[in-house]
Amino acid sequence: MSSEWEKALEEIQRELWADYSETVIDHAQNPRNVGTIPDADGFGRFTGPCGDTMEIWLKVRDGVISEARFWTDGCGTTIAAGSMITEMVKGENAARALRISQQNVLDALGGLPEDSEHCALLAANTLKEAVKDYMAFKKEPWKRAYRKRE
Repeated sequence: MSSEWEKALEEIQRELWADYSETVIDHAQNPRNVGTIPDADGFGRFTGPCGDTMEIWLKVRDGVISEARFWTDGCGTTIAAGSMITEMVKGENAARALRISQQNVLDALGGLPEDSEHCALLAANTLKEAVKDYMAFKKEPWKRAYRKRE
């Protein structure tokens, strides 16, 4: 009986993920870089039009992003986008990271169905917020102690 159940579950999963690339499935089911970074150099939070929120923390050394982590309350596609963008940005110059776009995330994921493309935009916008936060405080790090986080 359990093998019939397992086969049914496998079929359901195949149907659910039919429109997604192997890369999206992998990042959704095995997300990289989930969590926070204590004393992050940059932090961004963004809520997308669907209501999903993403947060990204950055550690930056000599202008290069050395570590990136994320959290989201969103769906599997949002998780995949957050996982992918944190992988993409590691080792990237912070200023160049501002140019990572929705399309870059979509390309790295192997595309998304049209009704899920906003998840890649959420990731790109959240990254931009985190990089802007880093840039705003890099010259005056003492101000970081006074910044308000919700």
